[in-house]
Amino acid sequence: MSDIDELIDRAAHDLAASSYAIALTGAGISTDSGIRDFRGPDGIWTKNPEAEKRAYETYFRFLRDPGQYWKERLTMGTSLLGNLREAQPNPAHYALAELEKMGIIKSVLTQNIDGLHEKAGSQRVFEYHGSIYKLRCPSCGIRFRYEEYDLGALLAEGKLPPRCKECSAPIKDDVVHFNEPIPSDVAHASLEEAHRCDLMLICGTSAVVYPFAELPRVARRKRAGAGLFSPKQEKATVIIEVNAEPTPLTAEGISDYLIQGRLAEILPRIVARVKELRH
Repeated sequence: MSDIDELIDRAAHDLAASSYAIALTGAGISTDSGIRDFRGPDGIWTKNPEAEKRAYETYFRFLRDPGQYWKERLTMGTSLLGNLREAQPNPAHYALAELEKMGIIKSVLTQNIDGLHEKAGSQRVFEYHGSIYKLRCPSCGIRFRYEEYDLGALLAEGKLPPRCKECSAPIKDDVVHFNEPIPSDVAHASLEEAHRCDLMLICGTSAVVYPFAELPRVARRKRAGAGLFSPKQEKATVIIEVNAEPTPLTAEGISDYLIQGRLAEILPRIVARVKELRH
């Protein structure tokens, strides 16, 4: 048995033995769906640092002039990520959805905005950085489907920005921009999942964007055991990393082990092995 076969077998045993496993996913899980990542060797920011600098200004443009923000978004053409709405899930997305269907994975916490986990059938998904399919009111936090607003008509009639149907404040797309706070509902729910899990499967994230990158460390700190506010010894959380390249989680020993390779190949193999163990 090769090293990777042994690691896949180990991951399958760990998942089968878990009682509350969750998955954390980043851009690396969607590369096999034709969506470029940001910080990999061929990543968008790696190849185009100027685009990253401009991205840091987007949220401030919304705050200064939400109407102009929307005019730019509706007229600038294809995004750097291409047409995400045409993208389809790959075997890695379907593997996580299958693990959820089997009752092993309890939730998926994702940095991705592409909606591919839902397309693949995952039911309990926390979109940490928002979704291209939704709009959100920064003032009251309510989300709307894009279809609820005729943005083209608002642009043509000079009535931008769209306004919240509850509080009338300007709304933006749900995608969380640089310098924008993570919406409190998903931030709190994600922290609760990280505290609760006994296994964390980390898939395709560079683990350098905070506060999302703090979630594995939250789970890891449970290993510290009993403390002033937690007199009862907690079972150590198993942290498995599946990534194309090592990350700070690997270097710092946050993850127990790294399975290095393509997620679209590795995750289905883990699922197949879990099924063998169950039968």
